Amino acid sequence: MHTESNPTQKNPTEQLPEDLPMSGAAKLSHLGVIRAQGEDAAKFLQGQLTNDFVLLGVNESRLAAYCSPKGRMLASFIGFKKSNDEILLVCNLDILPQTMKRLSMFVMRAKLKLSDASSEFDIYGLLGNAVDTIEKIAPQAINTPATGQFDTQTWIKLRPALSRNRALLLAPAGSTAPAGETISNELWQWTDVMAGIAHISTPIVEAFVPQMLNYESVEGVNFKKGCYPGQEVVARSQFRGTLKRRANIVQIDDDKSQAAVGQEIFHSSDAEQACGTVAQVAANPNGGYTAIVSMQITASESGSLTLGSPTGAALRLLPLPYMLLDDI
Repeated sequence: MHTESNPTQKNPTEQLPEDLPMSGAAKLSHLGVIRAQGEDAAKFLQGQLTNDFVLLGVNESRLAAYCSPKGRMLASFIGFKKSNDEILLVCNLDILPQTMKRLSMFVMRAKLKLSDASSEFDIYGLLGNAVDTIEKIAPQAINTPATGQFDTQTWIKLRPALSRNRALLLAPAGSTAPAGETISNELWQWTDVMAGIAHISTPIVEAFVPQMLNYESVEGVNFKKGCYPGQEVVARSQFRGTLKRRANIVQIDDDKSQAAVGQEIFHSSDAEQACGTVAQVAANPNGGYTAIVSMQITASESGSLTLGSPTGAALRLLPLPYMLLDDI
């Protein structure tokens, strides 16, 4: 069963300024890359992450989370297989060192090596027509999500935002930037928020189980694969009806609000206790901020929401761009 977005929520396309460039490429300096290389790379990641990497084919990608034994997300990745013995994991650069250190503790006798490959790549976010251009070059990428490779570059198809196609492009460091228009990193990060999939950064490490960020609804969790750290907690949250929080997209119209990841969200029914947390935020080109917030399910049903305190800036809900999966 799937849950529809609240029909009273305002359409996010109302946020688009008429002169906003919605096609082009942005260099994404906030992302890094972990390389898992060796014959046991897929098998190792299968036992550590929430998604299935054993069945991951060459030129395919996966969204996945890395959890603590308590099921709390330590990291999130877009992982893809460059060859039969090499998998690359794209994540926020600020959590990469501690994430790789923790993963390395469990390699033991597995035949693979983990390394920080961030310096080897330039990563670009492609939006709109820039994605269409790459699809013509690498038409074999037909799965969703999918990875296409051409020459020495790799592109990863992402979920769209605001009816625009989106993709990541990984090119060797120092390569010529993608042809066409350039868009700002800030605009890209806003479309990232509008796509409705939050990625773990330092302020929210261990703050959420994957379903609190809707990962089961965007193919970030596989409930049929084997064990991984936190698997029992993640499964129990899904099948026993214990999940009380979900991710929502909100608009903060106050330009002075200083919205930031990790800030608490309050509901008008309770001035003492926060009902949610900001998971990802970006400046809205039309003013204010747009954010992904994980909050109590009941908080989105009625009443008002504020940022940081009961008297903080008002939040208004926007619809999610995908359906929520209630059961499997």
